[in-house]
Amino acid sequence: MTEVSANPLKKPALLWASVGALGVVFGDIGTSPLYTFKTVLDMTGGNTPQTIFGVISLLIWTLIIITSIKYAGFAMRIDNDGEGGILALMALLGVKNRRRPAIVAAGLFGAALIYGDGAITPAISVLSALEGLNIAAPSLQHYVLPLTVVILLALFAFQPVGTARIGRAFGPIMALWFITMAVLGLWGIAKHPGILWALNPYYALHYLLYGGSGAFLVLGGVFLCVTGAEALYADMGHFGAGPIKLSWSTLVFPSLVLNYAGQGAIVLAGAPTQGNIFYRLCPASLTLPLIVLSTIATIIASQSIITGAFSMTRQAIQLGWMPRFRVSQTSEEGYGQIYVGAVNWMLMLVTIGLALGFRKSDNLAGAYGIAVSATMLMTTVLLFIAMREIWKWNMLASVMVAGVFFIVDSSFFASNMMKLFDGGYVPLLLAALVYLVMYIWHRGIVALAARSGEDPLPVDVFLDELGASGIVRVPGTAVFLTKTKATTPPVMQWYVKHSKSLQKRVLAVTLEIASTPWVSAKNRLALSEIAPNFWSITANYGFMERPDMPALMAQIATHGCPIQPHELTYFVGMEKIVPREDGRGIPRWIRAVFAMMLRNSARVTDYLRIPAYQVVDIGRQISI
Repeated sequence: MTEVSANPLKKPALLWASVGALGVVFGDIGTSPLYTFKTVLDMTGGNTPQTIFGVISLLIWTLIIITSIKYAGFAMRIDNDGEGGILALMALLGVKNRRRPAIVAAGLFGAALIYGDGAITPAISVLSALEGLNIAAPSLQHYVLPLTVVILLALFAFQPVGTARIGRAFGPIMALWFITMAVLGLWGIAKHPGILWALNPYYALHYLLYGGSGAFLVLGGVFLCVTGAEALYADMGHFGAGPIKLSWSTLVFPSLVLNYAGQGAIVLAGAPTQGNIFYRLCPASLTLPLIVLSTIATIIASQSIITGAFSMTRQAIQLGWMPRFRVSQTSEEGYGQIYVGAVNWMLMLVTIGLALGFRKSDNLAGAYGIAVSATMLMTTVLLFIAMREIWKWNMLASVMVAGVFFIVDSSFFASNMMKLFDGGYVPLLLAALVYLVMYIWHRGIVALAARSGEDPLPVDVFLDELGASGIVRVPGTAVFLTKTKATTPPVMQWYVKHSKSLQKRVLAVTLEIASTPWVSAKNRLALSEIAPNFWSITANYGFMERPDMPALMAQIATHGCPIQPHELTYFVGMEKIVPREDGRGIPRWIRAVFAMMLRNSARVTDYLRIPAYQVVDIGRQISI
């Protein structure tokens, strides 16, 4: 763990990185003004000055406490070798320092909840943008839902192509979006400048204390203004803390505050609250161009969420918590430019299903917030542990700081839970399904490794048995992937037993995924010749890296191992899962689901980029 430096980049690089961050990091939180204030106002049931001042004050101070203070001020000071986000924090606290199942479980469920957010964000964002047609051209309001579906279909269908080229335009477009929001907000504030008194937190506290039971429920709507705050931390590895903080403090945060204040001001000035209030900030002649810009901004926001889901899936695969999905690198320009087909199409089905099921952004708002608020609550718990163990704060200071965040996050989570039966169950159900997949896969992988490692056979004993059994040693070099070190790979034993032969040179390769995102070249390899022509090799990778066997073999050849990478033969086990006969296996339902996942996961040879013409599959049964 290293603490992020305040400004590691030179000024020009910092500026360009900050512009790039606008298109990746702030898409979700940046499009929240399209629906947040309208949703909250509908929940209050009125638009009295006291209500408007209280709601705007709550929105502003929620942005300050959660985004500016918690994430930009505290969370982004903790990184796992430069990477942020709940999975990186989980790996740092729950695996890297020492194994802690409770922390791992909290981090994984928080990650699973983000998939629910990834399905809802595109639906609610695009719907809310196109609902401006209800104001600009009421005759077209029946086309809002079909257009939403068409845009979502196009968005997901575009993913296999990759986003490297269009990504360059994301930052400037989002910069235009934030500037436009700020200008519209200023225009609204000019209608009723008194709205600026809402900057005083007194109005937020007064509304919460004296607004009745409905005031607490309103927090569930207020929370929508920070649904993208987690991205500041999660995307820290792409841009660094400095550019993200600079973009937030100089453009994004001021634009959001001005726009929310502007919406409140025009309502105080007597603007109608029917339809989308955001578009009432705009002169009628410019509404259609604003709808176009809003739609583009929501597409960018959705793209960021989808890309984030791809990245998190790869992390989970590397950490051993998800099946091997096929991961495609769509550009050589950035490691984050990847595509995971299974995740893309599943997200598409759920997202379009949500849009068709809820039909309006107001309805979908009821399903939004629970997943994100739960993730933020878990992040706060992990931050408290980091304060104690990484920063070495005393208990009082840790409780005082983390306690404030915990109270705020708990309040938002409790309020959002009131929407459970109004659609809030959707992200929780999605998260539960994702978490179940993670749990079953990890449980099966651990059982498989344990079963394969039973009764280890020392290499020297195995080689002595070869000579005694008259096993033929044929020319060539065999590579066996194994999880056991310094002992005979089970796949090799199986192969020799049935083929009665073995190559003269053997490489037993173990791939290990570290709890850090990256592993330096000097720490990549550990190899030794534990017997004549029998090499034991351990290759270490970070959870943000993807192993590449041909590249690894080329590196091994430069470390004293006499091999020709293009002449190697890789022997890979193709396991068929069967139940144990002694009754000590994993539960039947877990075994059945895991076996199905294993059959349908990507081939390990494809995942490791091993050329097909160099592979020999070894089929065998393993009882777990």
